[in-house]
Amino acid sequence: MDIHKLLTIGELAKRTGVATSALRYYEERGLLYSERTDFGHRRYPRYVARRVAFIVFAQRVGLTLKEIRAELDKLPAERVPGREDWGRLSRTWSTRIDGRIEELKRLKVGLTGCIGCGCLSLESCAILNPDDRVASHGPGPRYWLGDERPKG
Repeated sequence: MDIHKLLTIGELAKRTGVATSALRYYEERGLLYSERTDFGHRRYPRYVARRVAFIVFAQRVGLTLKEIRAELDKLPAERVPGREDWGRLSRTWSTRIDGRIEELKRLKVGLTGCIGCGCLSLESCAILNPDDRVASHGPGPRYWLGDERPKG
């Protein structure tokens, strides 16, 4: 590949909005790869910007770097990934995104109400969690974690 058609790490950072330190970290973790000049400077094919966008999006969805790498490893190494390749990866995330949406809804509802934490300090907690009965389900804010609230 012509080294002059490649992006420097600074150019890639500017284009993607991701710090150069993060790009180097992603490369250390095997999420990105670069070519090196004779002086050891990193150069990236332009399509690596798409991988960076994928990493950022995947992190927002809640995937760990290990999970992201496993997903990226499914992309073809011998050619630039196409629309079908990216589509295949993103389709598998629907369930995870739906779960995240439900979690955020629970968090939103719990901002001003009983969250099942055991403090019993809000007036509503005496009704929704009398005598801290939800503690039998385990530690932490049980309603935020997904335990069902009592009906009524």
